[in-house]
Order: sequence, then structure tokens, then C-alpha cells
Amino acid sequence: MASLKAIAMTRSTKRANSLQRCLTWLAWMGLATLAMPSVAQLGAPAPVRANTAQKAPADRDADGIVAVVNKDVITRRELDARIRISKRELAAQRIQAPPDSVLEPQILQRLITETLEQQEARRQRIDITDTMLNAALEIVAKRNNTTVASMRKQIEGAGISWSDYSSMIRREIMVEQLRQKVVDSTIFVSDADVDSYLREQKARKEGNLPLSVRPAPPPAPKPPPPKPQAVKPAIMGLAQILVRVPEGSTDEEVKALRAKAQALLTRVRRGESFDAVAKSSSDGPEASRGGDMGVRLATDWPDLFTKGVAGVPDGQISNIIKSPNGFHILKVIGRAGGAPPPEPKPKPQATPAPGTPGGPIPQGPMPVQQTQARHILIKTTAVVTDDIARQRLEQIRQRIVQGGESFSDLAKRFSNDSSAPQGGVLGWLNPGETVPPFEKAMNALKEGEVSVPVQSQFGWHLIIVDGRRTQDMADQFLRNQARQLLFQQRSSVAFDAWLQQVRTNSFIDNRLEKSQRQSGR
Repeated sequence: MASLKAIAMTRSTKRANSLQRCLTWLAWMGLATLAMPSVAQLGAPAPVRANTAQKAPADRDADGIVAVVNKDVITRRELDARIRISKRELAAQRIQAPPDSVLEPQILQRLITETLEQQEARRQRIDITDTMLNAALEIVAKRNNTTVASMRKQIEGAGISWSDYSSMIRREIMVEQLRQKVVDSTIFVSDADVDSYLREQKARKEGNLPLSVRPAPPPAPKPPPPKPQAVKPAIMGLAQILVRVPEGSTDEEVKALRAKAQALLTRVRRGESFDAVAKSSSDGPEASRGGDMGVRLATDWPDLFTKGVAGVPDGQISNIIKSPNGFHILKVIGRAGGAPPPEPKPKPQATPAPGTPGGPIPQGPMPVQQTQARHILIKTTAVVTDDIARQRLEQIRQRIVQGGESFSDLAKRFSNDSSAPQGGVLGWLNPGETVPPFEKAMNALKEGEVSVPVQSQFGWHLIIVDGRRTQDMADQFLRNQARQLLFQQRSSVAFDAWLQQVRTNSFIDNRLEKSQRQSGR
């Protein structure tokens, strides 16, 4: 039904979805809070670059170009600035920064990826306006129970410039819009996928494995006892330290990189934190998360990884595994399902507080106040102005309140919404399911009361409330959360694959890598 309810969940949601999903993602990464180490963790993004490939030679020499990405360049100045930010973040976490010969290639790869994203965003005509940025900053401030001005003082007090922080938020909105445009339409999460995910969550909980960002849902009614031979799907969580081997590396270079991987393996086996070593030295895209690659069905991991950790107990480290990407050191976070997990079991890890990103989903009943409503919508056009739309609805309201005419009959005759054939019926509405002006007016009405004309971005409305009830939405909430998480995971994987294809089809001249090879670093 393309009624206001449908509009609120489609048009309105889609127009705000880029910002909202971006802010959700930022919250998951710790960027929508005032925890400054998390802000610095990803580093302040480089500003969107203009085409600088046509600079005069003198300017190029002054900047010191370290990479060329299609028609854009990355300068030594930009790279050095990002390295300083990364070192400051590592110091804040009390992690020894790796030598520049290790850190520089990692940071440069991030800058190359960001440049490709910016180029694709320009090609897709994605523009993040100041209005969109300011709206995002307002929401971030609101989530931190503060104002934008106060938030700015705290951020600058932590040594991060406001322009860097704003640029970071702007860039993440841009990347999210790009993701939506190029891959989201290809992602589909079925009810069967949701059912499978919830079963896996239950298996993790029963296996005492805090592996998922969200715990198992509240216990469902007990099913019939399983047959003795029934085995739950085996799942496994892995983390990695990757030493990347660039394409075209010589035998000597491969040998040196294997020696580097061996040195990292020795460090973690001597007691250094796997998480810290991964953050400081891994070339993998999940390095900032301590190498955590998440949890999958055991059959979904590459055979190379599955075989490499076949005899590795939970919490322990594999030997070096060679793949076309380079050298991997894997840590088994834990297992569940299938065969009983080997001893010792991993110690329970601290989980975020309820209601925080990645924290527990509220357990037990979730009573939600629902409202049953109808409406009549008059849309504004070049001919139908706001005054005309409002006057029409005032006349319709008088016919209902004073003349006793049927709200449904008048909705069928005059409403511009597709709910008109059903008499303007919107069904049972949950909080937040309609646009704010509509919901505020609806919540102020008594049952059977007709509102005065209410304006929203869709036009002018008359609203009548037919009933209210309290409904337990726990099961639906869990299913919605599972569907959203699966969508985000699949979208992220699809976007990474798309970006890798863009990278393959792009001209990338990594001068820093060439220089290091020539110098034998």
C-alpha cells in the first residue's frame, strides 16, 4: 500500500536512508560518539581532491607524489599527515607503532582506496551538501546528549581539528550513498536467511561463544527433542594477521615478506597481544579491528583457512598459511555446533552495554504502543498551493465534524494518497513509522477525534485515530535486527568486491612501493 505508512517506510526512509544507515555504521565503528580514539582510529580522511594530475612539475616536486590513481595524485604531505594521526592513535592505545617502512604502505593503501571511492562518487554524481553534513552532525550530537557547538569543543580539545572530523563524516556519508547506488539493489535477505541466522545465534549462545555482535534471541518455545544423530551446524570465528605480497614481487621480496610474517608469529607466540600486533602490523582490511574477521559457518571459510586451523585449539594461533594474497597468521576465536568445542573454552569477553552498537538486544517482552489511523492527503503542486490545500482540508473537516459525513467516504473522494480506495486506512502504526509532524499530531488525538490540517513534506493531512493497543514486538524486533545485520554484512562484502573490480580496472602507480623495492626495504 503506497499510503502515508508506505511512503514513510519507502520514500521517506529511502531519502533519509543514506544518512541514517551511515550514522548506524558510524555508531558501530564508534565514530558517532565522542570517544576520540575511535575517531582517530580510521584517521581523518583526505579531502575530496580535484584533478591534480595536471600540476606543473615544480608543484609536483614540492608535494612529493607517492601515488597516482587514474588522474588524481596522492602527495607525500597527505601521507605524512595520515601517518601522524595513526601514530597518535596507536600511542593512545599504548601500542608500539611499527616502523615507517611497515606503516607507510598500509596508510597509502587506505588513501588509494579513498581516492577510488571519491572518483566513483563523482562519476555517479553523488554530492554531499552542507545541509546533509549539518544534519548528520546534529544527529551525532543528539546521540551524545549534547549540542554541535559543545561537541566541537570536545573534539578540538582532544587534538582533532573540526574540519578533519567534519570531512570524515562527509566522506562516510558519501561512501554509504555510493554503496547504496552500486550494490544495495542487488542484495536480498529472505525469511529463510533470517531463520538460519537466528538458529546460528542460538547455537553460539549454547556453545558459550560471544562471537556475534548480537546475542541469541530470547528462547523460543521448545521444539520436539532432536534425533540423537542430529548435529547443529558448525560455526567458527577467526582473526588474522596478513602480510600482503604485492603482485610481481621477486623471489627475494617474497622471502623477505615470509621472514616478516615469521617474526610477527614469533611475537604473538611469545605472549604479545594478537589484537595489538594485528592493529600495528597487519595488511588486512580488518586490521583496525584487531584482525577480527567475524564468525561464519565452518563450510563458508576458505578451505585453505579451514585446513590451516584444523588442529588448532580455540584461542590459539596457526602456523603461517600461504595464499595468493600473501602470508596469513590465523587465530581461532572459537567454535560452536558440530563436534564439541575443544578445551579450553575461551573466556567470556566483555560485551557493550545494552542499547549500544554491538550490545545486547533487549530480552523478554517488548511492549509497543500502536495506533490505528486513517488520513486524507492533499498534495501541493504548482497549482495547489499550501493555502489551497489547507483550506480544502478545513472544509472537509467541517463536513465530518459538523455535517456527520463519513471520513472514509471523503477520503475515497478527495485523498491524493493511494490509500484512498481503502478509505485512507493506514493500519496499525508503530512509533517512528511515520514522519515526525504526522506522528506528533496523531499522538495528540483521542480515539475518534479528527485533527486540524497537518503539514508534512508530502502535503497536508487530516488524521483520525480509530484505536490504540499495546503489542509485544520482541519477535518482530529480533527478526528486523537480524535482517538489517545480514543486509549490512552482504552489502559490505558486495561493495568490497565491487571496489576491488574498480581497483583492477584503474591505473594505480604506487611510487612508494616501487621506491621501497628499489631500496630493499
